[in-house]
Amino acid sequence: MGIDLDALRRQLPQRGLFGGGSWRWSPEPLRLTRGEARRMMALGHPLVRFQQACDSIYRRSAAGALPGWIAAMLDAGKPPWLVREQRAEGVDCEFPRVIRPDLILADDGLRMTELDSVPGGIGVTAWLSQVYAAAGFDVLGGADGMIKGFRSLLPDGGVVLVSREAADYRPEMEWLADQLGEAWSVADAESHAPDGRAMYRFFELFDWQSVPCAQTVAEAAAEHRARITPPFKPHLEEKLWLALLWSPGLRQVWETSLRGSHLRRLRELTPFGWVLDPAPLPAHASLPRLDAHDWNEVATFSQRERRLVLKISGFHETAWGSRGVVIGHDEAQDRWATHLRHALAQAHTQPWILQQFHEGRIVEHPVFRDDGTVERMRGRVRLCPYFFTDDQGITTFGGCLATLVPADKKKIHGMSDGALMPCVVE
Repeated sequence: MGIDLDALRRQLPQRGLFGGGSWRWSPEPLRLTRGEARRMMALGHPLVRFQQACDSIYRRSAAGALPGWIAAMLDAGKPPWLVREQRAEGVDCEFPRVIRPDLILADDGLRMTELDSVPGGIGVTAWLSQVYAAAGFDVLGGADGMIKGFRSLLPDGGVVLVSREAADYRPEMEWLADQLGEAWSVADAESHAPDGRAMYRFFELFDWQSVPCAQTVAEAAAEHRARITPPFKPHLEEKLWLALLWSPGLRQVWETSLRGSHLRRLRELTPFGWVLDPAPLPAHASLPRLDAHDWNEVATFSQRERRLVLKISGFHETAWGSRGVVIGHDEAQDRWATHLRHALAQAHTQPWILQQFHEGRIVEHPVFRDDGTVERMRGRVRLCPYFFTDDQGITTFGGCLATLVPADKKKIHGMSDGALMPCVVE
């Protein structure tokens, strides 16, 4: 069983997909063990509960029921109107309806490096699932799991608002809208005039100034005069939560906000992390697990000690696509110190986090050369499962996009020498 390169290329949508399909291809999906697939597909409910807990913690902080520094940190750099709208009572029960964790397939299991509530790749994953299922593979999520999942977000149809910042993803969203039927369309976010139809927001909130209707739509949604998903809650698009999950000062808060089994699972998945904060520690204190008294010591760490990842948290144009990511042990010592001090200097306007680095395990998988012949590629894998929550609050798994990149790459993302494919159980 397999599929040939010409067949894959012939089936590409006429308007293309993300990057025009300029990645490498494989004759077969990525094979996961039954245990890996089961654990990955069971993540939807715990991750939804995590996002709901994050929102509750933020709102309690903003209301004074929890320490105010939590909301202040998550509001840093955001315009007052957006802070006001995400605190509005009318959106207290509104959450992202599609979420996608980025999972590294590591030697010691799955490791979550990001939780995205405005994810790209939905159309690409739907198309790949269809094509490989038609070739006879039992892909996870099925041939139409992604399409059914996306339809469940707005069952009566709607308009997908794509900004110029996200224009690379427009072809896949147009293909997806075609599959969903006449009730669906794609529009430019910058020129859209709300017309009563439900909306799917495919633009990042840091880009709000490019979208004239953003504030009007946010206010209408809070008053239940418009329907849009994901909601205007920028704090839920911050990577800060992945570090706050480990904050000693929030241990009891997390324990009362999440079921014990969910909290354990999240901490198994999430690398230990720290919020970059220049505030001095007491003379007797140290940064947990770093055995350092302050960030100046971390700036002088040796390469062996720098198995760390520095990330911009969100609400910035470099906060997606691995652009705002620094791998500590890949940098010269002076460059590492410069990056770290730059992040600390921005702490009050543009938060950053630091996480432990987990190496992806090496796998071998067949990929096509340009001439259609096949080679065994040694590489590392990122898994992106997609979970959709319908109007009844039921969360389902839609499908999974696997990205295989050459073994020498530390950052795993879509690239011309990487291969994209769906997944099956071996």
